[in-house]
Amino acid sequence: MSGTAVGIDIGGTGIKGAVVDLSSGELLSDRIKIPTPKGGTPDGILETTVELVTQLQGLEPDAPVGVCFPAVVKHGVTLSAANISKKWIGLEAEKLFEQALGRDITFVNDADAAGYAEASFGAARGVDGVALMTTLGTGIGTAILHNGTLVPNAEFGHLEIGGHDIETLASNSAREREDLSWEEWAKRLQTFYRALEAYLSPDLFIVGGGVSKQHAKFLPLLDLSTPIVPAVHRNNAGILGAAALAVRTIPPLS
Repeated sequence: MSGTAVGIDIGGTGIKGAVVDLSSGELLSDRIKIPTPKGGTPDGILETTVELVTQLQGLEPDAPVGVCFPAVVKHGVTLSAANISKKWIGLEAEKLFEQALGRDITFVNDADAAGYAEASFGAARGVDGVALMTTLGTGIGTAILHNGTLVPNAEFGHLEIGGHDIETLASNSAREREDLSWEEWAKRLQTFYRALEAYLSPDLFIVGGGVSKQHAKFLPLLDLSTPIVPAVHRNNAGILGAAALAVRTIPPLS
């Protein structure tokens, strides 16, 4: 990849963006962050995104724009909503963003963007076989990459294990809510990653999310057959992946 693109990462608490150098994955502008409007409604998020893109396009007016979003995204429609208004469910969100911005965009799931960033610029770059990105945060996001190609909309945080969505037990928010020790939390993560090994036989696990900064406290406690490493780009991964996908096409979905 070469050139530049604008990456926008929409989350439940903040909307972040920057201009990205697509050959290196470096940010060519300051990362701008604007709080997500209260309630995360379509009108509020669209207005804030337009404000952010306008600022960034002032720096790079002709750059492609990629937007990542906390939802399953299929054919431009948001089929779920994580930590934002449920009004997004079933909306033709990509069209709404394009109309608001007055231009074409690339619109993808946030965990997929983070995984693609790691395949393009980080821990999964050059990895043969299946690399599985997992983001441990309010929930658990996942992305599958096969030889660097993204398989969109994997939702393994919703695997039912012991009668519960695993993200309700093993996300970082569960660790904080229940005041779990690193050892206690690692036992839950062990159950999750062992299940993923059984289902997918991956060649590499990558762990992202803010808690990955503390990877030395919990990754060594896991006993897995698959190598597991922290993500390289952490909080910038969504921006980088959205920007990179703005100049690449995800394989068509069935």
